[in-house]
Amino acid sequence: MSYNHARMKTVLLRIWKQLPLCLKIWTSRLLRPKYMVAVAAIIFNDSDQILLGKHTYRKYHPWGLLAGNLEYDEEPEIAIVRELQEETGFEIEAKRVLKAVSAKEDHHISLVYLCKIKKGSFQPTPEISGVQYFSTDNLPDMLRTEKALIRQIVDQLKNESGMLK
Repeated sequence: MSYNHARMKTVLLRIWKQLPLCLKIWTSRLLRPKYMVAVAAIIFNDSDQILLGKHTYRKYHPWGLLAGNLEYDEEPEIAIVRELQEETGFEIEAKRVLKAVSAKEDHHISLVYLCKIKKGSFQPTPEISGVQYFSTDNLPDMLRTEKALIRQIVDQLKNESGMLK
């Protein structure tokens, strides 16, 4: 990404952060396709803590899953690898789909992948200013829907194998 492109994205994200939620929803519905498909990464460390990103464009509840939208003609597994590389600098492996989630609030479907970091170190971007591992029993200030999704996935993984990874 060029310097000018990154700078413009940073400015636009700052403006977006200040808009009221109702205006964000209306604008998204006007400008986006009728239904979006997103991908999200669930990454655990050796202590069963989950990796979350601090989103620059969220005025409230800044912490959340690392995620992004599919581009046209893109495979979901390639999209999650691309998104994490773009947003964090991490090279990851998408191990498997854990869940498909439909959200009526913003008309999208999210494919949630269990992922593993292969290499790389975090690099701040216009979208993600920081990353941190958190205990799934003590999650930070984040969207209620994402907290609920994490709890569902933790329960699912524990029921499958008794472990999170």
